[in-house]
Amino acid sequence: MTDQPTTPATTEGIGQSVRAELTALRQSIDNIDAAVVHMLAERFKATQKVGELKAEHRLPPADPAREREQIKRLRELAAGAHLDPVFAEKFLNFIIAEVIRHHEAIAEDAAGDSAGDVNAG
Repeated sequence: MTDQPTTPATTEGIGQSVRAELTALRQSIDNIDAAVVHMLAERFKATQKVGELKAEHRLPPADPAREREQIKRLRELAAGAHLDPVFAEKFLNFIIAEVIRHHEAIAEDAAGDSAGDVNAG
């Protein structure tokens, strides 16, 4: 076994130019992360409306054909952007699962509201 430090790596032993570049890259990453969060929030606002429309018209929360189309489309976009399509698909599957969960909750709420209306009259 070698004598390696057990503390996390820091920027203490590197030159000022490397430290400055690292800081700039990390700031860029932070900005991108913020943009991703805001884009996801916008996406979920749109999918919330889709869920409400589906519930209103008693459509199923999941749409497997649409999901397949979206996965295919995202994989193609990822490949074109030099991003691993497998990663892109996993990411989209995670989002789709969350959207379906929201749509199911919206449908349950709508069904409960409808039952309440019937029982009230």
